Amino acid sequence: MSSGERPLQDVVFLTVAEVASVMRVSKMTVYRLVHSGELPAIRVGRSFRVPEQKVHEYLQESYVRLESA
Repeated sequence: MSSGERPLQDVVFLTVAEVASVMRVSKMTVYRLVHSGELPAIRVGRSFRVPEQKVHEYLQESYVRLESA
């Protein structure tokens, strides 16, 4: 296990619907992010699970500061 990784039993996985709720976007947007590789996920049967920490990292990296005019 490399530094910064948590043991698998400590990872909290979210459903696509839960990720969409946290990010306040549609489920289709989450599916697009997963399929494009921008948001890592694992497949469980026919559905996806996204590590909660990766959602928070994605949001942190995507943060845009708007400059006031």
